[in-house]
Amino acid sequence: MMLRIRSRDGLERVSVENPHATTVSDLKRIIQTQLGIPVHNQTLSTNQNLLLAKSLEDLLRFTDMSNLDASLSSLNLGHGSIVFLAYEGERRVAGPAFNPAGSFGRKMTMDDLIAKQMRVTRQENPHCELVSFDRDCANAFQHYVNDTLAFAVKRGGFMYGTVSEVGKVEVDFIYEPPQQGSEDNLVFFRDPEEEKFVEAIAVGLGMRKVGFIFTQTITQDKKDYTLSNREVLQAVEYHAESGLKEWATAVVKLEVNEEMGGADVHFEAFQMSDVCVRLFKEGWFETEIKEDDDPKLSKMKKDVVVGVKDTREVDNDFFLVVVKIADHQGPLSSSFPIENRNTQVTMKALKNHLERSKNLPFVKRISDFHLLLVLARVLDLNADVPALTECVQTQTSVPEGYQILIESMASTA
Repeated sequence: MMLRIRSRDGLERVSVENPHATTVSDLKRIIQTQLGIPVHNQTLSTNQNLLLAKSLEDLLRFTDMSNLDASLSSLNLGHGSIVFLAYEGERRVAGPAFNPAGSFGRKMTMDDLIAKQMRVTRQENPHCELVSFDRDCANAFQHYVNDTLAFAVKRGGFMYGTVSEVGKVEVDFIYEPPQQGSEDNLVFFRDPEEEKFVEAIAVGLGMRKVGFIFTQTITQDKKDYTLSNREVLQAVEYHAESGLKEWATAVVKLEVNEEMGGADVHFEAFQMSDVCVRLFKEGWFETEIKEDDDPKLSKMKKDVVVGVKDTREVDNDFFLVVVKIADHQGPLSSSFPIENRNTQVTMKALKNHLERSKNLPFVKRISDFHLLLVLARVLDLNADVPALTECVQTQTSVPEGYQILIESMASTA
């Protein structure tokens, strides 16, 4: 199994024999052997914010991999997973192997030179034929960023739904992880425990994670780029992590019409190009973005060929493949309060929701991902959640025992 290790030095890889038998302690020894970082200097986490830690006190907050006896499989780490690494001290990072040419080594042929070049060209056709948004979930997302956040700070989420055999993606709900948005940056504080609930609900509904959605702020509307360098880096990271060739990236923005004196909310969809995903997986992207970097250009660690010239700066538009957009009415509603927003979702929200929808069949009343997420926190993930999601997926009546249980939970508010 291959694990990707991200540190301040960029993205590196280590090989692990057996994820079920390998513990966090074993992984630290593997990192020491393969990457040359002493075990006692390492702090590991599945949370990318580890790399923002400035002090020992900051590092101690990241405890998800502090149990040295925990197996990698128990932490949901599989082939291709990313582990974030902070370490003290300095080290030499191995560069590419160098084979001298001329009389001291093998001569470079024209074929060798062409093979060593990484060419960046525009990709004309996406793997994703179309992205269709459930109207309720799209409205719930755009209303919040428009009415509450006023497009002043960025907001994002993961899109869940289905992928057809012809590459059509249908988005039926949006999960919004814990996050912090600013005018030009969006940081997810991903919660593996919560994401376990989300995945269990999605599987029960016959759905999967199909894309990443985020907003651009009102100040970004005045910039001359489609996606900024930070947005490209974040979008391609999630695309590469997904392993789904139809993975879609959606952008929601407010376009001000100065002549008409109004503004319209626009949804746009893209795929990150195959070469973009490859460059990211192979560690070509410069991941440290400086304040004075041009946001419409992505920096590379080595020269790539764009057109006829070698460069380390690529216009972000080269990495984007436009995808058509449509809408549909999916099987779920999105009227229940949404997780990880300004106000905490409590059992009182469940009580209010059930009272508001009391004239509907019970299965309709719980056919909302955000409500199911609240229930998943207190019900059995292996028995109750699959039973309820099967009722929702098939729209069959909910067993009386579950109705009584859910209504009693609501009555505790």
